[in-house]
Amino acid sequence: MSETERQREAIVQALENVTVRLEEEKAHLTELDSAIGDADHGTNMARGFSGANEKVKDMDEAEPAELVKTIGVTLVSEVGGASGPLYGGSIMSASQEFADEGITAETSVAFAEAYLEKVQDRGGAEVGAKTMVDALTPAVHTYKKSIETDDLAPLEALAKAVDAAERGVGFTTPIRAKKGRASYLGWRSVGHQDPGATSTLFIVEELLATAQTYLDGEVEATAEAEEAPEEMPDEVSEGEGE
Repeated sequence: MSETERQREAIVQALENVTVRLEEEKAHLTELDSAIGDADHGTNMARGFSGANEKVKDMDEAEPAELVKTIGVTLVSEVGGASGPLYGGSIMSASQEFADEGITAETSVAFAEAYLEKVQDRGGAEVGAKTMVDALTPAVHTYKKSIETDDLAPLEALAKAVDAAERGVGFTTPIRAKKGRASYLGWRSVGHQDPGATSTLFIVEELLATAQTYLDGEVEATAEAEEAPEEMPDEVSEGEGE
């Protein structure tokens, strides 16, 4: 099996794993979203990834970048609402990082950074706004630091990113929402876990599960990571919540 074929197989497997996980967690995500949103996040995400999963199964000759871009395109058309452009559009844009060299440690960092940048550009959210960015930012920063500064293998770096994302999800519960429909609730949004941050954690967890099959090395179930989030706004750190 060539390296391109191996990467293609890994992408397809990762997508299938994410699709199964989001279907399993659909009711949970919907419950979270019913408290502070439109109660459709679980359904939308499960439908979108299921559609993407079906789409890529027939792309036997596609390059890794094309596969990833197709996932993004399908999510935009299938997820709906604000999540379609946030997840799908950002994946489409970031997929170009794999165009020249495929998936390597370096290009995976570039993809993660590009994805985070596009999510923030499209959604206008920063850390502390009670959105998916609260899980995504510490995950991406931890992954980048683990690869570029700590010189860790991608598998161990991804495990640390998962742990950072989990901490970020926990961070969303006690803060007030400042973006999206949840922000309309004001202080009533406090005490509720953000569904977008939660689905982001599920996706990163399944990427790690897939990586354990395709990358060398072993990782602990929970790897210690930097405390998340890394960019807590001054007003949040002071306890004002706005």
